[in-house]
Amino acid sequence: MVAANGAESLERKARVLVVDDQRNMRTTLSMLLKGAGHDVDQAENGTQACEMGVGEAYDVVLTDLRLGEPDGMAVLKAVKEGQPSCEVIVMTAYGTIESAVEAMRLGAFDCLQKPFSEQELLVKIEKARESRKLRSQVEAFAQEFREKYGFENIVGRSAAVKDLLTRVVRIAPTDVTALITGESGTGKELIARAIHANSRRAERPFITVNCAAITETLLESELFGHAKGAFTGASTARKGLLEDAEGGTFFFDEIAETTPAFQAKLLRTLQEGEVRRVGDNRAFKVDIRVIAATNVDLAQAVEEKRFREDLYYRLNVARFRVPPLRERREDIPLLIDFFLQKYNQKMNTQSQLQPGVLDRLISYDFPGNVREIENLVEQAVALAGGGQINLDDIMPGAEMVTPPEKRTLAGIVDQAERLALEEALSTAGGNRERAAETLGISPTTLWRKMTRLKVKGGPRA
Repeated sequence: MVAANGAESLERKARVLVVDDQRNMRTTLSMLLKGAGHDVDQAENGTQACEMGVGEAYDVVLTDLRLGEPDGMAVLKAVKEGQPSCEVIVMTAYGTIESAVEAMRLGAFDCLQKPFSEQELLVKIEKARESRKLRSQVEAFAQEFREKYGFENIVGRSAAVKDLLTRVVRIAPTDVTALITGESGTGKELIARAIHANSRRAERPFITVNCAAITETLLESELFGHAKGAFTGASTARKGLLEDAEGGTFFFDEIAETTPAFQAKLLRTLQEGEVRRVGDNRAFKVDIRVIAATNVDLAQAVEEKRFREDLYYRLNVARFRVPPLRERREDIPLLIDFFLQKYNQKMNTQSQLQPGVLDRLISYDFPGNVREIENLVEQAVALAGGGQINLDDIMPGAEMVTPPEKRTLAGIVDQAERLALEEALSTAGGNRERAAETLGISPTTLWRKMTRLKVKGGPRA
């Protein structure tokens, strides 16, 4: 018991720097904090506090705002610049809303207005220490994440990417269901694989299925399996992919392309942790983590009755939005350099961009996002053959000039789908079954797309 209590006391200990130009106040605060088990140093003015706060590793700096020159605000700035993970609590007997807001804006963890109680002080110090500890764990885990998974595959230094990855490293160790949204080509599956690779399920299977690429009947059989004799050709019982993913992660790409009937079965799997094979009355328990992805606004799909509301809320536990490239143009040079190295190595070449080409690329919207950049760079490296990549190699003709009138990717995709549907229906003489077969989708999916895009067609068969 003594050892356990000692370990618990050690866990609570924090290293604190107390800054106040009044000796009595410094001494009193130091005694209180030492009595609570913390290691405490003192600084009697702003200059000494700045030197100690930057030069030493403190968990928390507790500083008065009125210190003369430099004052408490200067101490706050110096500490946060020198050791960003250190938490700073500011004290003032002249507390105003303006000074508190300014301190918080500069990165202060919290404010204490004199006089304050011993309990109030200790609670804020403990919360600051916990915040410091959590931040250190996240930073350490992010580094481990990068080394273990190969974070270099997720390229980007923009604030949007950093925020996304910070959430990924926090959610990955849990078992919560995740929903990844974003436009086509942004790298949704890469994020899903990163979550799996850093979870407790990392050594178990990661199975992915593109819901839009498989017909409804085949999708249900593939995922849930079937009993012997469930349909013609089912000579033996077979497990589905959901059972094959036991202990691992299942990734549903383009989840919005599923039917309400399939969504109902998937909801049962999520809620009950079991699957029922096609043609079988028995249920089989499964332990899987589900991650889904879509480039569709599921909330709007729910309103339009194209997606089950209960499944939407069941999937939308941890939400990740992968930003399009037009929202993080500062990442475009990094991505181009990454893919140049990748394909130069693959093709044993040393192709580089000619001056001025990168500027044109940065100004382009890339509606196909990261996938489009990769395809363009691969093509350019092949065409250049080890030489300089000019504008024609990577921007043939005028097809990559950003249109004057900005269009959303959703609108571009809808227009392309609408043209493809109309052409397929025209070629099939209006026969939906043949048109669906030509497009490689199920008749149900064809009908849903025709309804959404207001495409007129012929008879069902």
